[in-house]
Amino acid sequence: MTLYEILPDLRRQSVDVRHAETGLWAASMLRERISAGQLAPGAKLSEEPLCEVLGVSRNTLREAFATLAGEHVVTRIPNRGVFVTRPTADDIREIYRVRRFLEPAALTWSTSAKTDALHAAIARGRDARSAGSVPGMASANQDFHAGVVALTGSNRLDLQMTQVLAEMRLVFHSMVANPLFHSPYIDDNDGILERFEAGERSAAAELMVDYLRRAEEQLLEAHARS
Repeated sequence: MTLYEILPDLRRQSVDVRHAETGLWAASMLRERISAGQLAPGAKLSEEPLCEVLGVSRNTLREAFATLAGEHVVTRIPNRGVFVTRPTADDIREIYRVRRFLEPAALTWSTSAKTDALHAAIARGRDARSAGSVPGMASANQDFHAGVVALTGSNRLDLQMTQVLAEMRLVFHSMVANPLFHSPYIDDNDGILERFEAGERSAAAELMVDYLRRAEEQLLEAHARS
């Protein structure tokens, strides 16, 4: 999608909604669209229409852009504007470095055993695989990994994971249109969850480490080819 295709949705979301910290609210609105795959790498984020539909000033929107730039999901190019970031190989390595700290630790030390959301994400992934939907498989996998971190019960870690997954969506947009990339990981998710629910948390964490290693290698190979 382009920016102009998502403006009606942003307008509906912003009606009668004004966060006390409006710059952070505007950043969250744009981050959600990027994380959902509605804005592709390279999409230009024009100030005038965004200010109008979000009901914020240019200064406030620029605060939001600065927040997102710090999260590496948008890039400001002098004399050209602000664009959704195209991830580099170094970005991919950094994303997976963060994920290796977050996700195995969440499986090992989580305070929750509520796994309904994880089962639902796996089911959505299988449905998307049957339908041949690459975006559906990518979204379901994203939801599973967000759910793993949510087991910690930490809002701070959830926010960190939201930022990481927004970057991951850009990686998928840039390089991975092949359903064969996503498909095997749906079954891997099921294996990780099975170990976790059996109380084998260390084993679940080890499976996650191997999962992340393989995914990183595949994405770096795809990036090199592109």
